[in-house]
Amino acid sequence: MAYAPATRLTAGEIPVIDIAGLRERDPDALARVAQALHAAASERGFFYVAGHGVPQPLIDDAFAVARRFFTAPLDDKQRVAIDRNHRGFLRVGEATMHSGARPDLKESYIFGREVAHDDADYLAGHPMVSPNNWPDFVPGMRETLMRYFSAVHACGESLLRAFAAGVGARDDYFVQRIDKPVSRGSLVYYPPQPAAAGEQQFGVAPHTDFGTLTLVYQDDVGGLQIRGRDGQWKTAAPIAGTFVVNVGDLLHRWSNDRFVSTPHRVVNASSRERFSIAVFVDPNWDTVIEPVCVDGEPARYPAVRCADYITGRFDNAFGYRATSQRPPAEAE
Repeated sequence: MAYAPATRLTAGEIPVIDIAGLRERDPDALARVAQALHAAASERGFFYVAGHGVPQPLIDDAFAVARRFFTAPLDDKQRVAIDRNHRGFLRVGEATMHSGARPDLKESYIFGREVAHDDADYLAGHPMVSPNNWPDFVPGMRETLMRYFSAVHACGESLLRAFAAGVGARDDYFVQRIDKPVSRGSLVYYPPQPAAAGEQQFGVAPHTDFGTLTLVYQDDVGGLQIRGRDGQWKTAAPIAGTFVVNVGDLLHRWSNDRFVSTPHRVVNASSRERFSIAVFVDPNWDTVIEPVCVDGEPARYPAVRCADYITGRFDNAFGYRATSQRPPAEAE
């Protein structure tokens, strides 16, 4: 394969931060972790977290569910094809995360918090508020993934509190309106990548994430690469028991450029199947994102509504959004 070689990131470039103290709401622990997170988010935009409180058996159960889903026949998976509210199955070819790149060589299944079909926000057509699109051929999938989503999301909220403290804001600045978040979870399957596909084929093409914060649990195959300050691609190897976390573009704006949203990609050159699970943590759909400004500094970005920003990015990245072939939401 003709990719430019990727070197392994050193500990100084992508730190492992123990965040166990955040769960205890200990002021001293919050200050220590906030300082470490602030440094990592400002300098790299990526870090690993240990002590996150998500039980390993729950993580293992979620990966078992993902494997059962992705090994099902394509016809079964297509019964829960992605809907216009961005819930369900994305087959290979439906995501292009970088303009000009080939479609990503991956399958995904997107879900989020549970929303009832009679939910007032859903019935009003508010963006990114939608019931999930669960399959009926994977027993226990709904229950397992909802437990997983809740646990990882709680970790993400704790991180956002620490980030707020790190920029000198009150600790609820980023989570004031996150009781009905538009956060998403994504099961991702990467088939072995043929060498003949060439250097323009990626599992996920180079991109930055759209939202606030992303927490990813990787299997042991590897393939995640981060662009260093020198412009070279460097491998972020899996570390057992940790999540790799990165700042998204919305938090980059929200922090008034204090936190860095770093380009990354996936190249599965392992000759093995690769699985990962991502949780994208974002506030409520109508949260107005206004940059944190201190010491009289000017805001570098205009205010923007959370769902408007993210759906605008969806429109450019996902092929299904360019068609009108998908069925309407059930309650509409």
